[in-house]
Amino acid sequence: MTRRFLFVLGSARADGNTELLARRAAEQLPPEVEQQWIDLTADPLPDFEDLRHDSDHVRPTEGPVAHVLDATLAATDVVIASPLYWYSVSAHTKRYLDHWSGWLRTPGLDFKATMAGRTLWGVTALAHEEQEVADPLIGTLNNSAAYMGMRFGGVLLGNGSKPGDVLRDTEALARAKTFFAQDAPLARFPYEAG
Repeated sequence: MTRRFLFVLGSARADGNTELLARRAAEQLPPEVEQQWIDLTADPLPDFEDLRHDSDHVRPTEGPVAHVLDATLAATDVVIASPLYWYSVSAHTKRYLDHWSGWLRTPGLDFKATMAGRTLWGVTALAHEEQEVADPLIGTLNNSAAYMGMRFGGVLLGNGSKPGDVLRDTEALARAKTFFAQDAPLARFPYEAG
């Protein structure tokens, strides 16, 4: 299968630091690798409605949910580009991941089986110098990948608060050059490590 990267932009700010860092990393992908970019603020997803005990989920056929679902299913690599908001992913990103719950229960979709073995990556910008404050965001993505049987490529972290700040983070820009070239191991829950 030809590699196809889906970049899911979850920032509340267009052209923010997280997107800038994600685009720098994406520039390093070989030209034959397909890229698709979805901005969750430009075409927002509706709130997720949990129907698992009430009725069957129906596969969406139009609108933003159908578009994002189709793009997710077509991707070999899903890149969550979310700034660190209150030490986790943004509300737009969380809503996207919440929709995964519905897709898991959509008859005929086989969402979990389809995504198993594919790779989840993260890119985030944070205002803290101490990168450990991003551990909850990293845990959210790692555990989501582990549950789905996906590989996890880790999270590319950059520092920045004001628009454009991340372009002065020379260490993050250096990591961006090789971020997607690394091997992504099968994701494991923390209790499975060791």
